[in-house]
Amino acid sequence: MDKPIRVMVAEDFPLLREDFCDVVSSQQDMEVVGAAATGDEIVALARSTPCDVILMDIEMETVDAGIRAAEIISAIHPDIKIIFLTAHETDDMITSAMGTGAVDYVVKGCEEERLLEHIRRASQGRAELEPKIQNTVMQEYARLRRSERSLIFFINNVAHLTPAEHELVKLLLRDKKVAEIARLRCVEVVTVKTQIKGLLHKFGCSRTKEIVKMIRQMNLEHLFQ
Repeated sequence: MDKPIRVMVAEDFPLLREDFCDVVSSQQDMEVVGAAATGDEIVALARSTPCDVILMDIEMETVDAGIRAAEIISAIHPDIKIIFLTAHETDDMITSAMGTGAVDYVVKGCEEERLLEHIRRASQGRAELEPKIQNTVMQEYARLRRSERSLIFFINNVAHLTPAEHELVKLLLRDKKVAEIARLRCVEVVTVKTQIKGLLHKFGCSRTKEIVKMIRQMNLEHLFQ
């Protein structure tokens, strides 16, 4: 007989923790090797006790204790398969949780057999996300790819700015208006407007506020100090 799947349970609600442990222990191919009520406790257990799979609650001593614990455990024991077992199913929580290196995300209330199947598949390296969870993860992946392309496009354009355009962006980031920019640079207002038109064309924007917003969102203000 193959060795049983070694499972740990992290859940702050005692009755739920006991219930999950009982469900796992009732299986011939599984055993509970540890249970914890906090993120700190599950990290300590993972450091000291060999384990294959962890059922991880998210909200324990803090609203994101499970996420913080998963980040630490994934860093020190990347071989441990973490399954988030939580009542939270918002997109933000799902993407934050799956960004820790976890392999699966299960919403509490699912049938026992379904949960056990998630554990078995995870232990075999065949974790399969539920359709809703998978869709949320893929949407976040697509968003990050778009952001990456936008960042590359933006930085490439910054590299090709003229000194005058670079100075113009710097002043726009200081929320200066056209007339004030003209005065500070000792040029005509029409000259500033012409330079702004060229700047908008380079960045594919219709207003200077869009350029300023992009720079701030990408944390690139330091490029214009």
